[in-house]
Parts: sequence; structure tokens; C-alpha cells
Amino acid sequence: MSQKVAVLGTGKIGEALLSGMIRAGWAPTDLLVTARRPERAKELQERYGVTPVTNPEAAKTADTLILTVKPQDMGTLLDELAPHIPADRLVISGAAGIPTSFFEERLASGTPVVRVMTNTPALVDEAMSVISAGSHATAEHLAHAEEIFGAVGKTLRVPESQQDACTALSGSGPAYFFYLVEAMTDAGILLGLPRDKAHDLIVQSAIGAAVMLRDSGEHPVKLRENVTSPAGTTINAIRELENHGVRAALIAALEAARDRSRELASGNS
Repeated sequence: MSQKVAVLGTGKIGEALLSGMIRAGWAPTDLLVTARRPERAKELQERYGVTPVTNPEAAKTADTLILTVKPQDMGTLLDELAPHIPADRLVISGAAGIPTSFFEERLASGTPVVRVMTNTPALVDEAMSVISAGSHATAEHLAHAEEIFGAVGKTLRVPESQQDACTALSGSGPAYFFYLVEAMTDAGILLGLPRDKAHDLIVQSAIGAAVMLRDSGEHPVKLRENVTSPAGTTINAIRELENHGVRAALIAALEAARDRSRELASGNS
């Protein structure tokens, strides 16, 4: 962990990554940050003891660069960084939809690039980070990326061709669950419950269901059937979900998210 790592464009996810890395054993003195606003950089320095630098300074100094700016800002950032990044630097991109070839074409020949799609549960160390290698990245580079992102949750290696699908499933995934909880809370209010009680009931049910999915080894169909008694309350609810096409709507929603990820890759903002 003596290598220097720089997080460029340190927003909420970048800050969560810094915090997780420090808890996992990285020395704050080995962590560099850049931010658009000087006051943001100073805030990170005071909070974590990390070193604020400019983007070119990060490119010259750090062994690993983690780029966490928005996809539409990535081209501008690379234009700024390219003259300063030696070909032996590891570049990790956290931008949705942008392929490793986008970086390889703009950086020195042979620069190793790793693409990572993480999600907002990184803020509570429960992220799902999906990792893919560019054409010059080695198994050692992938392992280093896993070490970094493993500080804030689980990691999974996939071929880059599957990244858009993973973005739709897990990158955007937390929003779907929040949306479902929002709708169920409204239903609870409609059924006569106070909002806070409806919220508590649903959140704990969601946590319990997630733990069962993770730890039981059972297929979700089996777990659902265990709750679904003949002629009972649950099967009536499931019938209404099917009648309203919820399953089809979810599939269509994930296809739309995947397609948008592909659009971002093609430069359509």
C-alpha cells in the first residue's frame, strides 16, 4: 500500500473510496485528491489528511489515477492529463458508458486502463464494483483495482462487453430499489399507516430479504414461493403485479439503462 493513488474529481463516490481505503489501511499521505473547487479540496484534506493537488500534478506523481468525473467531462480531463501521464501509470475509470479504448486512444501507447462501474452503496461500504481490463491491463492491474474498490464493498471481474449490462443492473440498481421503497411507502400510507412506520416496515423487510438472498443459497423463486400461501394475501398481490406488467416494465427499464450506457460510449450526451 506504499503506492500513491490519486482520486481525480472527488465527489461523493470518490470521497467514499478515499474513506474506505484509509479504513482498509492506506496511509493518507499516499492519497492525493483533485477537486474542481479549492474549498472542496481543502475540506477533504482537513477531513482525511490527504493531499490536494492539481490534475497535472496528480498525473506526474501518483502511481494509480482514479478518474471519477462525469462521463461528459472525461474528454476535457484527458486532454489536460495526457501530456503528463507516463505510459506505466495505471488509469482507472469510474465513468459510466466510456470504454477503455476511449482512454487508450488519448493516452501514451501502452497505458494500462481498467474500467470500473461501482454504485452509491460505496457510501456505506456495500458497493458492487464491476471491473474490466483494457487491452494493456494485466492481472496485476486488475488485482490492484480490486484491492482499492474492495475497501468499499464487493468486486466482480467481467469482460468489458458486459459492462453496459452491469451498469444497468448494479450501477443504476440502487435507484430501482429506492423507487420501489418510495412506492411501497405511499401504499402503506394509503392503507392507513403513518409514513415513518411504513418506512421502517419496508426498509427492514428489504434488509431481511437481501440477507436471505445473499446467505440462503436459494433461488429467488423458491424464496418467494415460501412466502406465497395458496389463496393468501401474497399471491393476490403478485397477481396484481403481473396484471400491471411489473416484470416486463423492469426488463424494459434495464434495457433502457443499458442503451443509454451505450449512447454515452458513443459520445451522445
